[in-house]
Amino acid sequence: MPQKPFEIDDLYLHQKVSALDAAPDGQSVACAVRSIDRDKDEYISCIWSLSLDGSQRAQLTRGPGQDQSPRWSPDHSRLAFISDRGGSPQVHLLPRDGGEAAALSRLSGAVSGLRWFPDGRALLVTSSVTVDPDWRGERPNGRKPAERKVQPQVAWKLPYKSDELGYMLAREIHLFHVDAESGEHTQLTDGAFDVMAFDISPDGRHIAFVRTREGRFAHRTDLWTCDAEGSGARRLTEDFATVMSPKWSPDGLSLAFCGTRDEGDAQANLFLLEFGSGRIRQLGDDDLQVADPESLCWEPDSRGLLFTRQHRGRHQVMRMAADGVKLDELVGGHRQIGAFSAAGGSLFYTIDHPSQPSEVHACVDDGRGERQLSDFNPWWKDRTPILAETWNFQVPDGRGGTETIEGWLLRAEGSKGPQPLLNDVHGGPASYALLDFDTNVYWQVLCARGWAVLALNAVGSASYGREFCDRLAGHWGEYDLPQHLAALEQLREEGVCDERVAIAGKSYGGYLSGWAIGQTRAFHAAVVMAPVGNIETHYGTSDGGYYADPYYMGTKDRFDRKLAKELSPMAHVERATTPTLFMQGADDERCPKCQSEELFVSLMRAGTTPAELVLYPGEDHHFLGEGTPSVRADAARRIIDWVAAHATAAPPGHRQKAPARQSA
Repeated sequence: MPQKPFEIDDLYLHQKVSALDAAPDGQSVACAVRSIDRDKDEYISCIWSLSLDGSQRAQLTRGPGQDQSPRWSPDHSRLAFISDRGGSPQVHLLPRDGGEAAALSRLSGAVSGLRWFPDGRALLVTSSVTVDPDWRGERPNGRKPAERKVQPQVAWKLPYKSDELGYMLAREIHLFHVDAESGEHTQLTDGAFDVMAFDISPDGRHIAFVRTREGRFAHRTDLWTCDAEGSGARRLTEDFATVMSPKWSPDGLSLAFCGTRDEGDAQANLFLLEFGSGRIRQLGDDDLQVADPESLCWEPDSRGLLFTRQHRGRHQVMRMAADGVKLDELVGGHRQIGAFSAAGGSLFYTIDHPSQPSEVHACVDDGRGERQLSDFNPWWKDRTPILAETWNFQVPDGRGGTETIEGWLLRAEGSKGPQPLLNDVHGGPASYALLDFDTNVYWQVLCARGWAVLALNAVGSASYGREFCDRLAGHWGEYDLPQHLAALEQLREEGVCDERVAIAGKSYGGYLSGWAIGQTRAFHAAVVMAPVGNIETHYGTSDGGYYADPYYMGTKDRFDRKLAKELSPMAHVERATTPTLFMQGADDERCPKCQSEELFVSLMRAGTTPAELVLYPGEDHHFLGEGTPSVRADAARRIIDWVAAHATAAPPGHRQKAPARQSA
């Protein structure tokens, strides 16, 4: 039977595994699986249970709404999860042996995280609490938030807004103790801060939690502890910009966590804190970077930690000895790992790769015997196979020499070159090409239609060592665009592609796409999505620009406005001749819509270059992979239609070299 080509509407078929929790005995795993109700244009998330031996695949919940964050009780008798089926997300419980899920918590705000206490009698959860921003962090005795006809959004500290959340200062996130039988709750923390992550000591006597700082600059986070009743809170870290995902060792003597020391640094390292002395030491060097802080977990004997590592654009499950001496790779391969959980001698994980859908895989804790447990996406087997290869490219290093970099090259199996090619630029820049289907559905569709896709990990990409990533600071566009152009030239010489080349990217990928059209005419079409278009205005309008942009400009504690202007696509866009599509979530707070609007208006006024701007009302920075399903389908369709329509005719002055920055 002939196979079908990938189509945009396949995104409505794809079921994505978003979370895993291994049963204590390691013989099964609970997973949250997201699907789409096309008629209602919304997502559904249900909980499944998969046995390790493959004998059982049981759907435990069927909605309605979003059932997420499954957590087995310590004795494996009950499964807790967060569900919005009653409106506000609350804790629900489900007996392991079956039956109906019942709401447990009755908190006034939305529950965002949960953990079981070791005795299984209660849960620790985070939930939002309404406050009056006019209090400015104070706690007026007995006063409740004022009821006003007009609710002004008062900003008295930074950050005051966040992508996905919008305005933040009318609520706080705090810890609550929830009784597992009655659902009665007690608030454990209070103050002008948000609790971001937490864990409970093995004896149930202490809580470790990550919270934002109080005062004018609340973007930094620290590790704190308190007693199980919420008393005796004390701060354990001071020198970190970001602390994430604390995990108690089973013997209760240590806390592992991920963190960064510099504001704006997106490369998380691994640390260990001795609870008795407070001494902190780093496990591994600066090049050992954690892919997902939530993956961090201890081995039962407290002698080692398991986590997913980002390494050369791939993910691996690693074991690090608690003494920091021995590091072992347990699960590897040319792929990336999504959700991860481990217990009872078993490892469970999902895989992201252009040639396969989201499914659950498992192996024993030394990495042997990998097998696929789920089959949520049987339709994938009927689609044109996609070949995803890693290629090496010899490129300029920005300092007068050359170096070898890597990229993913995607093509339909059996395709012959030369083909038109989409050069897809990843975000960050301290990230790398991510391979999940939900964000990149247009990759598979283009390949099925005779295109090649290049996802390059150029200089500035994380996972290739600190020096390679940090070298781009202060040289956005100047060091990495020449590497993209050199990689494309190599692919032409090797007969993979021809002159029909388009460029696309979102976030930092949007930045480089917008920069490229003002620097070179090598691209026949461009799609600039949610970009940093004007670094100077991004600094003051983005939810994190005020601390991230100085870091990425290489000036850390100060913001160099002159350099920001020079390195902005806005400064050069008026000389662009590449047909350009701008796309943006209208409610984006990470790269606000003004970043696209400035570029679009300036390009339109500069001449006759074809340009369009598409804004999606109600959508944030993640519209491409997490937006409303119909928005994702529309965006993918517009990307494909734009590059296909403009990829056949070369713009005037094709392959013009980029001008060098003028020295001050």
